[in-house]
Amino acid sequence: MVAPGVGSGADNLVDQFDMLVELVFQPLRVTMDALESLVASLLEREGFWVRSCVKVELTKEEKCIIGRPSSPRWELDLVAYKGGTNELRVVECKSYLDSRGVSFAGFDGSDERYASRFKLFNEGQLRQVVFQRLVAQMSDEGRIALNPHVTLCLVAGKIASDHDRDLLRRHFEKNEWLLWDDEWLRKRLKKIADGGYENDVTDVVAKIILRSHRG
Repeated sequence: MVAPGVGSGADNLVDQFDMLVELVFQPLRVTMDALESLVASLLEREGFWVRSCVKVELTKEEKCIIGRPSSPRWELDLVAYKGGTNELRVVECKSYLDSRGVSFAGFDGSDERYASRFKLFNEGQLRQVVFQRLVAQMSDEGRIALNPHVTLCLVAGKIASDHDRDLLRRHFEKNEWLLWDDEWLRKRLKKIADGGYENDVTDVVAKIILRSHRG
């Protein structure tokens, strides 16, 4: 099977990867979308264990505190934990591959409707309550150690412009969050493609795309 658009340029790498995973491999991973599957695989290679679609069981009191008394369980795209360093990463994934991409307007208060797509980043009290409950929930389940270092992360398959990328990076650095954009994804895919072979979806597709591009 020939990957669509192979050889059209390095800028299409993430788009090609997402298309291949969704078309060929996604039926095997029904609990995650294609980008989440990719990021989970990359984090596992860095020593994290990863859970997808994590539901945080907020109490009635906590729901009132965040102004959502009738809210269902809060769901997180990915939660990754590394026991050796006691790091807990809460990861939100936005592919936006067929749209303009993630823009800074979702974070600077200029577009309230767009900002609603990034609630954990824009609502400090919501973030605090959800994170506290997540840590308590996972500690009670014996999945993590006490007092982990929690970091909020955004995976963006596409950024609207270089200007937006610069503003987003500054904003995330200021708030001690992590921004994993398309450049971050490309760098890690290239490292996988240059490494030894593993019988893994991420490994196989990265090598197909990059080697086809080089050839």
